[in-house]
Amino acid sequence: MRVASRTRRRISLIGIVGALVIVGVSMSVHRHYTADVPWLPGEEKLIWSIEASVEFVGNGRPAKVTLRRPTDQQGFSVLSESGASPGYGLAFLDDGDLPAAQWTTREARGLQRLYYRAEVLQRSAGGIEDNVPAPALRSPSWEEPFSTAVNAILDKAYQQSSDPFTMARQLTALFQAREPAQDVQLLINGVGSENLTALLADMLQSRDIPAATVYGLLLEDGRRRQRLRPLLRVWSGDESQVFRLDQEPAESRRPLLLWQPTRGYTLEVEGGSSSELFFSMIRSEQTDYGQVARALGTANGWLGFSIHDLPIEEQAMFKTILLLPVGALVVCLLRILVGLRTSGTFMPVLIALAFIETSLLTGLIGFLLVVSVGLMIRSYMSHLNLLLVARISAVIITVIAIIALFSVFSYEVGLTEGLKITFFPMIILSWTVERMSILWEEEGWKEVAIQGSGSLLTAVAAYLAMTNPWIRHLSFNFIGLQLVVLALIILLGNYSGYRLLELRRFRAMVGPKPDAS
Repeated sequence: MRVASRTRRRISLIGIVGALVIVGVSMSVHRHYTADVPWLPGEEKLIWSIEASVEFVGNGRPAKVTLRRPTDQQGFSVLSESGASPGYGLAFLDDGDLPAAQWTTREARGLQRLYYRAEVLQRSAGGIEDNVPAPALRSPSWEEPFSTAVNAILDKAYQQSSDPFTMARQLTALFQAREPAQDVQLLINGVGSENLTALLADMLQSRDIPAATVYGLLLEDGRRRQRLRPLLRVWSGDESQVFRLDQEPAESRRPLLLWQPTRGYTLEVEGGSSSELFFSMIRSEQTDYGQVARALGTANGWLGFSIHDLPIEEQAMFKTILLLPVGALVVCLLRILVGLRTSGTFMPVLIALAFIETSLLTGLIGFLLVVSVGLMIRSYMSHLNLLLVARISAVIITVIAIIALFSVFSYEVGLTEGLKITFFPMIILSWTVERMSILWEEEGWKEVAIQGSGSLLTAVAAYLAMTNPWIRHLSFNFIGLQLVVLALIILLGNYSGYRLLELRRFRAMVGPKPDAS
């Protein structure tokens, strides 16, 4: 029965630990990919501030201006949106795959300027929207001699390709050649260079290949009054690719943000004329993941919740609180596996938190001074035979007085670092002085030295772990890893083997054997 009970307990332990690790790692991986939070600290996020300026002439009647907004796509995520136009009402419309910004007013007279701004996170050099359906196939027709030229060009591109994407690539290459063929030149002269993208889409549609004209924005830092570029988008099944025309070699390396999918309009103005649309953009690199995590986390519902959703003051508080499990793990490792003896179970973690505020050297000196003087005063109080509550209260007041005296003295002599001693937890220091004093009376100074040095060593180890930039980054940005730390502590709690410091007892068994002679 005892063996069966032990087996069930072990299976239950493995199940709990496994569940904690799986949930914690899954939450962290989900946050990494959906909120774009990096695993390593200091990684810069590339964010584009893009401003669209709409200009038109109002005719004195009510006006309604609708501008298509960019959507999340492979390589880009829209973090935030805003608009500015005095005297206009602004609404952000989300009509399926046609999101738009719409300005309205009762009267628009003369030159009008409307502004839309988006903060866009760039993950890669460019991409296209996911899950955008292909346009319906149609059968365009051309008059002669254009019809003959179109068929000849399509036949040539078909022979040099293997699928819709390669056929579109060959077709664009024919129109981008330095010396176009006679048929190609005929079509260019017939439709004009500004309408080539629509012509290529119609040509592919005539061969039952879904294609459409879309518009994109080439991103370059510090550019002003830029216009959207017409692009050719081609589908093959559920996949699609975008092809650029009339681009310079340098432009092929610039990131491309699609502004309009396959249907509808880019800008629609009612109640005005002579409308224009220009874009300006600024690039910035950021190492603060709060804006990115909040924006992307909100889009993922309750799975995207994080500390970044809290006010800044609470975030700063949790940035320290979330380090406590790391300190607790260090204490468990040193006490359970190594065998260090400390004065109090988790007192070293609180001391390590004080070291974070004071710096390590200042904290060590302050801790040793306060505890040493406190022990001397506490040894005198032992002759007064005070009750426990009164004795602890007296020690607390004494510790406060010691800290106050050290602070005033350090300030008078110009040692401003000494003022940081006030960050120490006074109640914990008081209990430390009380425990060490009782231990001195019962076990002697040697045991006090062992536990005191063990406490300081553990506090220093916890301080080094809690101030590690990588650990601080992971603990604050990936809440799920707290479950992994809990799983490790539960595993350590079931360890019943020898501590490392206990192995000293077996030195005689592995030492040199005595000489038989």
